[in-house]
Amino acid sequence: MTYTHLTPNELVMIEAYFHQETPVAIVAKQLKRGRQTIYNVYNFLKCGGTALEYFEQYKENKRRCGRTEIIFPAEKRIH
Repeated sequence: MTYTHLTPNELVMIEAYFHQETPVAIVAKQLKRGRQTIYNVYNFLKCGGTALEYFEQYKENKRRCGRTEIIFPAEKRIH
């Protein structure tokens, strides 16, 4: 199963739900996302962050996920 990353639109919607004090379970059903994902954003917003700040941090973290590029030494590149 692959993970689809949060989009900026989803983050703005989550922020709007947060300010309306909508429960996490309802937001998760509306957006068809896991409760933990929504809860992580809610906790960030509770600490005074914004959706834009969360997205910037999210992009930085997302860049580090996945396989890293393999760099072979010069002597191993020649066959």
